[in-house]
Amino acid sequence: MAQTMNRLNQFWRVLATGFCFSVFGLGGLALSFIVIPTIRIFVSDQTEREYKVQGAIQYSFNTFCKLMKFSGAIDYEIIGADLLQQDRNCLIVANHPSLIDYVLIASQLNRCDCLVKSAIWSNPFMKHIVKAAGYIPNETPDDLLALCEERFNKGNVLLIFPEGTRTTPGVKPKLQRGAAQIAVRTERDLRVVHITVTPSFLTKEKKWYQVPTTKPFFKIEVKDKVEIEPFIKQTTSPTIAARRLQQHLADNIFPENFY
Repeated sequence: MAQTMNRLNQFWRVLATGFCFSVFGLGGLALSFIVIPTIRIFVSDQTEREYKVQGAIQYSFNTFCKLMKFSGAIDYEIIGADLLQQDRNCLIVANHPSLIDYVLIASQLNRCDCLVKSAIWSNPFMKHIVKAAGYIPNETPDDLLALCEERFNKGNVLLIFPEGTRTTPGVKPKLQRGAAQIAVRTERDLRVVHITVTPSFLTKEKKWYQVPTTKPFFKIEVKDKVEIEPFIKQTTSPTIAARRLQQHLADNIFPENFY
């Protein structure tokens, strides 16, 4: 009897996950072709338009996360969301175990800039959203630091996943140097966020419908900030400072036993 109930519950979570992602897709269409054009009509200032779009994204993501939880597809807990909401003028760095990590974090941030990969900029549906939100393409290294500096000067936060892609469960991540380089060269601190998913779900290796036998639980923990000043003062070379910061992230932010 218990085994049958578990199978029924697993089947329901497949349906619930598919439904939630369908709603997510429809929400993206609504943002692209209804909400964003409306904002453009009524808000003339570009910066204010970007903030309005980012606010709409935050509201949409928060609704999606609550729908996932209400439908029983997943459960989640965000510890320290108030710290995120108070942060200004800094980077937010997080590990990346699942497809919806960005959604879970950004659901708590009314203003949040993000580095966006080229595939999304070429997506016919998503490109309208990321452009209207003022997100930063990660394929323009010459302008990247200047763009980040501009956003920081406005008090914005920049969300980055140092791993660059979703990690494989049980495999220690290899961090990219982008977040460390930006932090050192713009002299901004980093807020750390840890995400655990038990059991693993929405990983790079599996399809969305390959749900685990038990309901996945996402735990998002907002940790302390990493101050950038000590790394800069240790050396006159920004490259060496970024390398040491990256090693600090690898050793302490994502320890081996974390995965």
